Amino acid sequence: MSKLITLNINEMFETIQGEGAHTGIPSIFVRLQGCPVGCPWCDTKHTWTLDNALVTTAQQVIDKTNESEHFFEIDENKLLSLFSEQGYVAKHVVITGGEPCMYDLRPLTTLLHNNGFSTQIETSGTYEVLCDDRTYVTVSPKINMKGGMPVLLSALERANEIKHPIAMQKHIDELDALLADVSSLAGKQVCLQPISQQPRATELAVQTCIARNWRLSLQTHKYIGIE
Repeated sequence: MSKLITLNINEMFETIQGEGAHTGIPSIFVRLQGCPVGCPWCDTKHTWTLDNALVTTAQQVIDKTNESEHFFEIDENKLLSLFSEQGYVAKHVVITGGEPCMYDLRPLTTLLHNNGFSTQIETSGTYEVLCDDRTYVTVSPKINMKGGMPVLLSALERANEIKHPIAMQKHIDELDALLADVSSLAGKQVCLQPISQQPRATELAVQTCIARNWRLSLQTHKYIGIE
């Protein structure tokens, strides 16, 4: 029997995926605690700190109505049972963070796929991606962030989707430099996502996507006011 992995979960909820190639898909979001990357525009900074003093119960995390640094600990088998207890009906599970690839996600993703779920990981690409071969991996490469962590070529190679937040041409140039080392983009979606829905960033993203036949990713959940 494989060793169970302890997962630290800051948020868990059922919603609609609002970004990237899976936009519009009913999803269970599992937001893991812990991230050293240090993105200045991060909208989940409450997930950065891993501290045992912040551990609480699963129900308190599920029921919370405000962002909080508190999280609960659980293994993959109990998490699957918790989905049923909560009455979730979505069959797509988005594992995000924080930085989810701080964890070995092979036991969780394999368990979920073997029980009729599809899985997706949203990662910064700064850790090796350890997951089931069937998992859809979205790498949102975080370049030259405060944490000083490089984007790994192995993460970009594993990616099914490379979704890059942009505000200016410099960000596209940085992405081009990363993509130059990837063996092939065949079968990969490349998406540009305007940071904070800024009009100038949106215009640049639209123009670039048209010119390169890439995909525009909008944070539609923010436009329609859902989590």
